[in-house]
Amino acid sequence: MAKRHIPAEFPDFGLTEEERHEAVFGHRYERAGMGGDRGEIWGYTDSLSYAPGATVRLCVNSTAGRYQFAVLRDAASARTILEQEVRGARWQDTPDQCSVLGCGWEPSVEFRIGKDWPSGAYRVTFTAEGRDGSELRAHHLFIVRPTAGPKPERILQVAATGSWTAYNTWGGSNHYQGITGLKRNQYATSVSLERPWCRGFVVLPESAPRVPLEIALPPGAAPRYPHMEWAFANGYSNKYASAGWASYDRHFFHWAERAGYAVDLVSQHELHFDPDILDGYACAVFVGHDEYWTWEMRDAVDRYVECGGRAARFAGNFMWQTRLERDGKAQVCYKYRARAEDPVYESAEPSRTTGSWEASEIGRPGALTFGLNATNGLYAGWGLCAPRGVRGFPVYRPEHWAFAETGLCYGDLLGAEGHAFGYEVDGLDYVIRGGLPEPTEASGAPPGLQILALGLSSLKEEPMNVSLDDRFLSDDDAKFVAQIRFGDAGDAAVNEVKRGAGMIVNFTRGKGEVFHAGSCEWVAGLLRRDSMVEHVTRNVLYRYLTRR
Repeated sequence: MAKRHIPAEFPDFGLTEEERHEAVFGHRYERAGMGGDRGEIWGYTDSLSYAPGATVRLCVNSTAGRYQFAVLRDAASARTILEQEVRGARWQDTPDQCSVLGCGWEPSVEFRIGKDWPSGAYRVTFTAEGRDGSELRAHHLFIVRPTAGPKPERILQVAATGSWTAYNTWGGSNHYQGITGLKRNQYATSVSLERPWCRGFVVLPESAPRVPLEIALPPGAAPRYPHMEWAFANGYSNKYASAGWASYDRHFFHWAERAGYAVDLVSQHELHFDPDILDGYACAVFVGHDEYWTWEMRDAVDRYVECGGRAARFAGNFMWQTRLERDGKAQVCYKYRARAEDPVYESAEPSRTTGSWEASEIGRPGALTFGLNATNGLYAGWGLCAPRGVRGFPVYRPEHWAFAETGLCYGDLLGAEGHAFGYEVDGLDYVIRGGLPEPTEASGAPPGLQILALGLSSLKEEPMNVSLDDRFLSDDDAKFVAQIRFGDAGDAAVNEVKRGAGMIVNFTRGKGEVFHAGSCEWVAGLLRRDSMVEHVTRNVLYRYLTRR
């Protein structure tokens, strides 16, 4: 691909200094009733995914008495599957804590999925006429999962729906910010799937910035977060670039179909409730920002690999254990407050505490499943966490099969043109011996794991002479990780954990194999047609689809 120009100045979205600060540190969210005199329309489906032949129920809230909806399969060759007008729509009351409890809207229409509808992501577009004559529009997404049976020549892509759920801001609360608690200022420890996706999770304009900085940040400059400024200026959720189909999972699915691969799609929730869905596939793929997992989801992947499956993870930030409640309609994650508030922590089975996988009470380090974890990696290329660091993976073992016929040499950068390294990356504790990185004995790495490439990251925004008011990431995560590892969040402990790394690793387990490029932004390399990222991805898929 042609070398991309890296500007020296931040983009100007027409915001004042006060608006830029509000874009980053304020709490904005979409909710029922925000449309005012103009009116509004929102919608969601009664399930996250469906089997072919199943019935979809649309739960729609509309100030207009009629609306139209269209269903489109969002793929390399997108096409509209269904269009329909609905009369008799109505406005429905919505609980104040709908992001925790669910919206509770009654279905207004239903339709049946054709048995010939291919597996994939299906975008629903709702349109209606506002009170002022303008068009009201909203989007939702559901997944059609594949039929059962062996499919050794097809890829099974697992959408990171745990992270979608965690970051969804619709209704006011997610696992990061919220309107819960006595002062209505706490993140929610339980969030509902029975609500719309926030704006930007389903569809985005191509101009929407990604999280990693695309400027050459001068040393000493105060941090800026262009993706959140853009979201504020254009009316999108400030979490649009952190999770969702549009920013991550979509890019791999489209790239793979354009490249000629046959791809099926399931949600992480299938792994929890129907772990056998992995069976029959030679290769399962996980991409993007893939942060939240249940114990049962990990069990499904571990068993799949042990029995001969190949897992290719082009994703970053393997961090939190969750629990699913209300038949999967609610996701629980106490996160930083787990030891203080999660009732499971003081129970007879503390291993299901919804905190970091690296916490001693859980006893299941993240690296055991995918070879890497978030607490030894994390931030790269945004805020003041390695803001001028590498944009690709420095290669250490170019002779590995994943790099075959790429021409890469020791010390080369893989993916720098496509900015494939960031914004959150996964790593391990490691040492350098003879110029090559090796996992330490205390790293928790699976036996035989090889570190193929390694770039630097940080858990703490530095330098600290920049005002705390200007730092979104600050040092909170470094303090949390220090507390998890050492039971101490003091300066000395923080200094021990603040340095991280993002890695590419490979290992075998049982009859199967795992390849993990530990970066949320690997899909950005595919989106930007970075030739080296594409080549390595093809090498992995070829080996995993053809190896017997």
